[in-house]
Amino acid sequence: MREVTLRVRHHGGPESEVSARHPEVTLRSVSSMTGTGGERKRIVELRGPTDEIESFLTEFRRADPVVAAEPISPVAGGHAYVALTVDTDGWEGIGERLAALGVHYRMGTTISGGIERWTVYLDADADLSALIRGVERGGNDVELARNVELSTLDRSPKLPAAGILDGLTDRQREVLATAIATGYYDHGGGVGVEDVAAELGLGSTTVWEHLSRAEGAVMNALFDRFEEWGLPGGRGTRRNGDDRSEASR
Repeated sequence: MREVTLRVRHHGGPESEVSARHPEVTLRSVSSMTGTGGERKRIVELRGPTDEIESFLTEFRRADPVVAAEPISPVAGGHAYVALTVDTDGWEGIGERLAALGVHYRMGTTISGGIERWTVYLDADADLSALIRGVERGGNDVELARNVELSTLDRSPKLPAAGILDGLTDRQREVLATAIATGYYDHGGGVGVEDVAAELGLGSTTVWEHLSRAEGAVMNALFDRFEEWGLPGGRGTRRNGDDRSEASR
């Protein structure tokens, strides 16, 4: 099994196109795509100068496939969580294309300067060139950034869950645990935030906000652990109050 990282310029994709015009903003997917029919929903995190994030959102809302892009946390301190609704009829994202090609990929894709960074997992005998050609379909530009055998990767220390979850409120823990139990984070499972909300007896917007805050707290705690252990990703982007220094994520 190989771990392969691709840098993709997704021409025509609203996230990549707007990102190319706002290189100071980094977009990171923090939830799977949910929904049925043409409209799909997911949560993304935006980081960068606050005025650039606001400008990014204003332009992003004008893109044809975008139905809605509404902040679910304050756009302040160089950070915001945003609920996206996209009309996928006649438009195919890179994640959908990879799924159609039968390729497993890592959640949490980042987009910066118009470049989407995708990490995929391939069998040893899989045809990498065919995969790249498949992603290039439609005029996308693809660059191979990394191609390593999983057996050669160093194994990270085990992460004590208790410490990582310490920053969550009781409600955030409950919502996050329920989301995991109902399959919200299972790729292709079809479980949306509405299903989690129904399980908890809460409104969808309330659950979305609790999930986004819980996910942010967990990611920040993981970041701190990576920095402590000197793992990749633990340096170069450090929290300082409510802001982070500009760096490629």
